[in-house]
Amino acid sequence: MKKTDSGLKDKVIGKVKEVEGKITGDKAREVQGKAQQAKGKIKEKAKELKDDLEDH
Repeated sequence: MKKTDSGLKDKVIGKVKEVEGKITGDKAREVQGKAQQAKGKIKEKAKELKDDLEDH
């Protein structure tokens, strides 16, 4: 993925880890996935904020 993915990669990988953790009963993996998804959402919001600031 290119640099403009804005956290999409983290959100997708995080979701995979979360589901994997749920299936295997591995709570640590599930939490790790949720954390990575949150990281992706933060990146996405930061990119939106940066874009908004550049537009003004």
